[in-house]
Amino acid sequence: MPIFHNLPDWLAHLETAHPVGIDMGLSRITRVKEALGLRIDAVVFTVGGTNGKGSTCAILERILLEAGYKVGLHTSPHLIQFNERARLNGEQATNAQLLPHFEAVERARTSFADPVSLTYFEFTTLAIIHMFAEAGLDAIILEVGLGGRLDAVNVIDTDCAIITSVDIDHTQYLGDTREKIGYEKAGIFRPHVPAIVGDPLPPQSVIDHAEAIGAELWLVGRDFRHQAAQGQERQQWDWASRDRKLNGLGFPALRGANQLLNASAALAALQAMRSRLPVSAQEVRNGLAFVELPGRFQVLPGRPAVILDVAHNPHAAATLGQNLENMGFFRYTYAVFGAMHDKDIAGVLQHVADKVDHWCLCDLPTDRAATAAELREKLEATGFREGPDNTVACFSSPELAYRDAVERATENDRILVFGSFYTVAGVMAYRATQAN
Repeated sequence: MPIFHNLPDWLAHLETAHPVGIDMGLSRITRVKEALGLRIDAVVFTVGGTNGKGSTCAILERILLEAGYKVGLHTSPHLIQFNERARLNGEQATNAQLLPHFEAVERARTSFADPVSLTYFEFTTLAIIHMFAEAGLDAIILEVGLGGRLDAVNVIDTDCAIITSVDIDHTQYLGDTREKIGYEKAGIFRPHVPAIVGDPLPPQSVIDHAEAIGAELWLVGRDFRHQAAQGQERQQWDWASRDRKLNGLGFPALRGANQLLNASAALAALQAMRSRLPVSAQEVRNGLAFVELPGRFQVLPGRPAVILDVAHNPHAAATLGQNLENMGFFRYTYAVFGAMHDKDIAGVLQHVADKVDHWCLCDLPTDRAATAAELREKLEATGFREGPDNTVACFSSPELAYRDAVERATENDRILVFGSFYTVAGVMAYRATQAN
């Protein structure tokens, strides 16, 4: 039984411990969970969806913290440090806090005559949940990694499930239609438990599954809704459910066109759990005002404007395109872009290509990534042609692509860094070295 004395060694070991990186199914993790003897007394929120999961989790966390609750939040993937995946009361868990729980999972995994093999995500998810279970928390928020039905976080029975949106992504695992993908995401629902759906046009499969198992379905537009506050459309919004109204709310501190949908779903979840976790209107207001989430239409201070966004599928790219439109005039837009090979790259570019003047395409540090040269082919297929005001260049890393954009951009321009988490993470890491 390997036991490591620091987190980097654990993570390096887990990257190669299981034969494949993604291995869908709950049988292995369920056995180890039972061996761990996990008992959770906190209220569990499970958040799935194609886009908007991270934002919804962040809003939930911030409001609950403002209400004085003890909160654990598990998200994925991370941008810079693994510890981003585990937050205790608003702070990243330290290596020292995590280590005992990695050891506990390893002991449980190897307690069988034939030790159970776990993927990186399964092992780390169990370790983080084990830490939460022993931390005396009031609420635990779990972000689904992939899909829902067979995702590792679904080994925990939720008290409130949220689906933010359903769109085409991860087709090799979840299916190639919204109906198939919707069914997989609806796998986090449980009988007699609130099932919050924030997608305004959910696939019928989501509704059918909720009804088939007897979940308590909350649909946006039917059971809860939001709208701009009358006469204050640019400053405030209103939210209402079956039995509560919140008027004159400030817009979430997270930027972007879809954040009201995400906030609205989060408020519905809190209302559904009000008997166990009551929150006041003022606590809601504070939570919306102070929420933060890196890499989601994150506009950095200074000039030229720098925007970080992990938009990597057409649905997210459409929102990104809308957000860029709403930013006002910039002389030129430079884009640093890298993406995974299995993504609908053409679909992503379709929504953003007309917003970008100068492209800095990059390779990424993973075999799953498309090369910069492949991205260039996809870009040219959209009709992009070089000229005096339009250029495209290829780079071996996000850092080099970003450096090129910075060298060329003036204070009247903007730099968009988007695509894979690897793209945004590479630029964030580079900027951190420059700040020191």
